[in-house]
Amino acid sequence: LQVLNEKKLQEVDSLWKEFETPEKANKIVKLKHFEKFQDTTEALAASTALVEGKLSKNLKKILKKIVAKDAHEQLAVADAKLGGVIKEKLNLSCIHSPMVTELMRGIRSQIEGLITGLPSREMAAMCLGLAHSLSRYKLKFSPDKVDTMIIQAISLLDDLDKELNNYIMRCREWYGWHFPELGKIITDNLTYCKCVRKVGDRSNFASSDVSDILPEEIEEDVKAAAEISMGTEVSEEDINNIIHLCDQVIEISEYRTQLYDYLKNRMMAIAPNLTVMVGELVGARLIAHAGSLLNLAKHPASTVQLLGAEKALFRALKTKRDTPKFGLIYHASLVGQSNTKNKGKISRMLAAKTALTIRYDALGENTSAEMGAENRLKVETRLRLLEERGIRRISGTGKALAKTDKYQNKSEVKVFDPSGDSTLPVVSKKRKIQEVDEQDTEVAVKAKKFKADMKEGTAVEDGEPVKKKKKKKDKEKQAEEEVVLSEEIPTSPIFEPCCLATRVALLFHYALFMATFVCLQNTEKKKKKKKKMKDESED
Repeated sequence: LQVLNEKKLQEVDSLWKEFETPEKANKIVKLKHFEKFQDTTEALAASTALVEGKLSKNLKKILKKIVAKDAHEQLAVADAKLGGVIKEKLNLSCIHSPMVTELMRGIRSQIEGLITGLPSREMAAMCLGLAHSLSRYKLKFSPDKVDTMIIQAISLLDDLDKELNNYIMRCREWYGWHFPELGKIITDNLTYCKCVRKVGDRSNFASSDVSDILPEEIEEDVKAAAEISMGTEVSEEDINNIIHLCDQVIEISEYRTQLYDYLKNRMMAIAPNLTVMVGELVGARLIAHAGSLLNLAKHPASTVQLLGAEKALFRALKTKRDTPKFGLIYHASLVGQSNTKNKGKISRMLAAKTALTIRYDALGENTSAEMGAENRLKVETRLRLLEERGIRRISGTGKALAKTDKYQNKSEVKVFDPSGDSTLPVVSKKRKIQEVDEQDTEVAVKAKKFKADMKEGTAVEDGEPVKKKKKKKDKEKQAEEEVVLSEEIPTSPIFEPCCLATRVALLFHYALFMATFVCLQNTEKKKKKKKKMKDESED
């Protein structure tokens, strides 16, 4: 379209008045060139290119023709980004301003009058089809992949489970006042409600046939318990209300089964690989928790692993404790098969493979579940290896177990030196036993000779004669005792000949040992004496 009167475009606020009628619009702009699309696919490609700010092939051809004829004129564009691309590739000056935006709005309102030869009905149908296609492209929407239905279905399924449990508890408690033994005999909730609805009052059990609901053994037990029941009598109106409640429980149970089948089919259609990896319920809960399948595909594997455990995660971070290892993925069958020690490892590996399958389901064009089956097989193989506690080698044949050397502690062990515990002076050089014996013998000979000289009065000491003393007998007796003591010292390893200080220390330790030994004997005697007195007192 070519602008005929540029002066009127300067008045932006009143420009809408020039497009009130097709006649006024033809005075402002004029059709210069028109080229139609071959089909809707081509129109959608051109529209998406304009939305993303790209230059399509058809638009490029048309603009080249315009450049050859009117290269000096400006091109009004609604998107500044697109104008930059046109100016860069075709060297054509472009303009974008509020005036251009208002002009585009007026042209769209009178497009049927500006382009002649197109029926209004066909124009409306083409616009509607192109709008739907463009909306699907913008929202990445596919009619076969409606994850909103999965979110609503899993939420409804959880609500039904809660309500069904409340109804069944109320039914058991209510009918338990009339027939309390029935609740212990029939443990299945649905069977319990069917039996109550069919029989009603407990007195009817004897004449009723419930073989289509219960096995023969349980049926006999129920009839026997009905005859001797300790429950209270209830009116017919009470029984009718209980039966009506049983009808509600049975209907909700049937609807829940139908809803689960629907959810299973939708999950296999929308996310088949995710369903194979973690199951229908866990996969649907992951999608519902993330908001959509596309949002879930944007999460990393670590986030997928902890989805549903956000409260525990932030509590652990706040208190500086261990963070949780799994969230909703804990309910997957692969995690449930592993033991407690390996649950963390399996959940981490399962989350990594699940993140891949989610992205494949959300962004891939193929709808097969082969990728999910392959990844599940890998996780099962890893689980089997962990359960067997055999980690195989990655390289080589892969058949032999990984060989690990036995750990050996190579630290040096220092021996305690007991020499530092003794406070006695240390003799630098030890004398030989033979030398000590010779010295002791010489001392004994000198002592005898000195004693004999003293008797004769000819003893000499330091060159001077030694006089006899009064206490001669005492001196002789003391000398004899010293000689005897030196002869009687044993030559055992403990009493080896050594210095006098060492001998005194050894004698001191020996005396201390003997004193301790005597004390222990006295203590044992006292204990025996007390025990004996105690036994006598008891007798």
